[in-house]
Amino acid sequence: MPASPSTARAINDRLALDLLQQEGPLTAGQLKQLTGLSRPTVADLVERLTASGLIAVVGEAGEQRRGPNARLYGIVADRAYLAALDVRTESVSVLVSDLVGRVLAEGSVPVGPETGTSSAVEQAVELVERAVKEAGVFGEGRLHTVGIGAPGLVDPGTGELRDSAGLPGWHRRLVAALQERFPQARVGVENETNLAALAEQREGVAQDRDTFVLLWLGDSCGAAVVLDGRLRRGASGGTGEIGFLPVPGTTTLPSATDCSGGYHSLVGAAAVAELAAEYGLVGETARLAPRRGAGLYSICGYRRVGATSHDAPADDRRPHPAVPAERARFLDALADRIALGVAAIVAILDPGCAVLGGEIGAAGGAPLAARVEERLRRMSPLATEVRASALGGAAVLRGALLTARERAQDELFAPPDRV
Repeated sequence: MPASPSTARAINDRLALDLLQQEGPLTAGQLKQLTGLSRPTVADLVERLTASGLIAVVGEAGEQRRGPNARLYGIVADRAYLAALDVRTESVSVLVSDLVGRVLAEGSVPVGPETGTSSAVEQAVELVERAVKEAGVFGEGRLHTVGIGAPGLVDPGTGELRDSAGLPGWHRRLVAALQERFPQARVGVENETNLAALAEQREGVAQDRDTFVLLWLGDSCGAAVVLDGRLRRGASGGTGEIGFLPVPGTTTLPSATDCSGGYHSLVGAAAVAELAAEYGLVGETARLAPRRGAGLYSICGYRRVGATSHDAPADDRRPHPAVPAERARFLDALADRIALGVAAIVAILDPGCAVLGGEIGAAGGAPLAARVEERLRRMSPLATEVRASALGGAAVLRGALLTARERAQDELFAPPDRV
């Protein structure tokens, strides 16, 4: 059954908007070429989208071209603004962007373990307020969507962060507090590792993979599973809670309320710091307490250049002139530990690719990834490529921004009768 005229118009409009989001400003001729639509159809959709305030003329294509055919159309970036949060156990980071994803403001604030729930929530909300003000987002309803990445389980039915043992109580309170402070905004929360996988799939090292697993290695550990292009959450939202995986090398077993004794006890940041100390890297581990990301880069044989502990792009790492033998031995021992969890995932899912994410995965870089892959070849008959994250700790914020942008566009780009 052919689509009705209104449905066809809605499909064409969304196709054009998606292309403008992905490719940037385009002429009507370029839209015609990319969509395969007729010239009159493209002219009609451009007129509709301009009248609705979703796109506007932002320039002209080529210095020699003038007139209607040279007009460049782009999405009206200030039609809506977005906020993305990365909520850690002891810190919160935020960025504010326009509708096309251009970052306008960002910031972070530490939240000490001694901080009470109310004070922690207040600090986090004030951080978002400052970033929104710095971005120049004034007026009711201007902040359209807030995406939050947090550790723990997100209920797939309600979309709420579940009360998980070991996580600060202010995490769950923060969602409600932000909704109260920005009542017209759409506030959503997602597991941090899932967001990191989304970011690696869209902007990082997994862009060529429809199926892969991301192993998050930071203060805590977790895994995100992407199969056939779709993120898999599980019946209770717990897919990838690999910190609870029983593995050799621990002194006890994990429980339903405590992952101590599970995989987390081998590859969490505290365990990595202890392992480094065993290999004589005591001076380096002292830096892990205030800024674990920076210390982990030093331990793994890299030094950071002009980046925060939440940012870890691959081109922001510089190898030390010489990597001492104790560092190489440390990386070998760390790879032994990491390979245990990856091998378990591979045996069940056969993803073909594993991304080592988080601060530890990005800090270890290609040398650590190569070591883990070599061990997997000995442990499993299933071929698995291991890649180091391109985004590191920054992947959570990027993933939160991507999901916020998609949610805003789904609403703003929908035809009026479907909103």
